[in-house]
Amino acid sequence: MAAKKAGKEQILAHFFDDGVYTPLFQEGAVSAAYGCANGQTAYVVCQDGSPLGVNDINKTIRVLEMAAETGNPVVTFYDSTGAKLDGGLDLLTANAKLMSEISRISGVVPQIAVVTGVCAGTSAIHAAAADICIVSENAELFLTAPFNSDDKVTDAGSEAFAARAGVEAVHAKDAEDAAKQAAALVGMLPGNNLAGPAVFDFAAPKAALNLAKYDPKQAAESIADEGSLVELYAGYGANVYTALGTINGMAAGLIATAKEGLDHRCTAKAARFVRMCDAYSIPVVTVVNTDGFVKSESDDQAGGIRQAARMAGVYAEATTVKVAVLAGEAVGPVYTVFAAPADWRIAVDGCTVAPLAPEAAVSVLYKDEIYASDNITKATQDKAAAYRNEQCSAKAAAAAGAADTETAAANVRNAVAQALDMLATKRAVRLSKKHGNIAL
Repeated sequence: MAAKKAGKEQILAHFFDDGVYTPLFQEGAVSAAYGCANGQTAYVVCQDGSPLGVNDINKTIRVLEMAAETGNPVVTFYDSTGAKLDGGLDLLTANAKLMSEISRISGVVPQIAVVTGVCAGTSAIHAAAADICIVSENAELFLTAPFNSDDKVTDAGSEAFAARAGVEAVHAKDAEDAAKQAAALVGMLPGNNLAGPAVFDFAAPKAALNLAKYDPKQAAESIADEGSLVELYAGYGANVYTALGTINGMAAGLIATAKEGLDHRCTAKAARFVRMCDAYSIPVVTVVNTDGFVKSESDDQAGGIRQAARMAGVYAEATTVKVAVLAGEAVGPVYTVFAAPADWRIAVDGCTVAPLAPEAAVSVLYKDEIYASDNITKATQDKAAAYRNEQCSAKAAAAAGAADTETAAANVRNAVAQALDMLATKRAVRLSKKHGNIAL
């Protein structure tokens, strides 16, 4: 079982500004409250570790309804040993209604799940369905109880397991830390799908994009405001970096690929992140620099092709503002998925934008000339270098329409900020035409 942890009063005190909030309903296994967290009005549901009955679930449903009616985020702190056994079929029906309500308001108001204790079975599904799931180190999250599992996996049900499974978006040390991180995210996200983005004070990043020592986290940090990034899903799909942050004080989602190949976990992670940003009209900035998708038949079979197609569809369908930064290798399918659907594409000097890797292209285009040389390897390298410079450069991409502008690495942040300002009108149109209604 989970270790001893903070109680409801401590959790709410760390979540709400100055620890001030208004309780809702009568106390029980589930408590509810509303107040301001990081300047944003929010509703909270807090479980106390006891089994849940029908009335407890109905309270949660009512809070979700109020959140949607008023256009405010809802944060649920999960900690329950399960359902009351005497609930019978009424309990089953109540849980079904709760799942329906979670789905109904998904994309209307932000939902944040915070797992501080035991979160099992149906509750695990509810938590995983939230926009963001925060898991504390002493929490337990599982669909199938580890002791009932037909197979045995190391540390099943733990926080580390939730991170590897792609359920945990944010790691927390304990319940108090989880509450603080939830409050920070509530302040960064808009109150609902029709609200404009929050505006923050900001400072410029300390370092520009470093292509010589490219690192996805550093790439995102070179664009976002200093200290603003909150990484999501760090324990899953390691070759794609995803984070919420601000650019010139405005909320944005940042994605940066690693040079190493992308597997099905990376594409699933990126797709989920873009979908959330799109739901709340948060602009997405994608830094593209990768050797491509992993060359693995087993990954294709595990979902690589399916997830890549899904990610391509999510990017293409997203109507929020999308800016692509072509910072390195953007070849073939990688360009098609990440850059082609963008509203604005920035090619960075030194990048490679091509339908096929230059080495492979010249081996076909100049096959006879290369094989007639005394040194095939050197001839291939020389031809590839010339082809890369003439046909695949940032300048060539801009001239061919594969990029909208080119810039130096030192100017990438300014180029992104200018693009976001230019595309702000699209964001306003998106908000005015967005389907759905706060008062559902």
